[in-house]
Amino acid sequence: MQAQPYLFFDGSCDEALDFYAKAVGARLGMKSYFRDSPDQSMVRPETRDKVMHAMLRIGETTIFASDGHCGGAASFEGFAISLTADSKADAERCFAALAEGGTVQMKLAKTFFAGAFGMLKDKFGVGWIVLAEPMGG
Repeated sequence: MQAQPYLFFDGSCDEALDFYAKAVGARLGMKSYFRDSPDQSMVRPETRDKVMHAMLRIGETTIFASDGHCGGAASFEGFAISLTADSKADAERCFAALAEGGTVQMKLAKTFFAGAFGMLKDKFGVGWIVLAEPMGG
């Protein structure tokens, strides 16, 4: 059994997929648009060129994404994606890239439980926890 996050960007999914490829090296596994749906009854003119379903990989993790209903008001509350980097330098690079245009909630710093730990919301409002060298992990 597996559980994967499914993020609904409400109209900015293509931009988010490009951003995550640059910021954390996410690799696109597949992407389909509403216009490609075999059931055209679910396609509205404003959703035609929007992402119906995408799969991206960050390391060994799969994340699914979509533009959803394309309402323009994505809301990512009550969770964060935790990214464990291979090194402090990698954590610093990923944290800086994800923070571009976003909001840092806790600067990346050494803590009693990790060599580096920080929290932010990226420019799409997705929460991220970035860490490296976790104690006991």
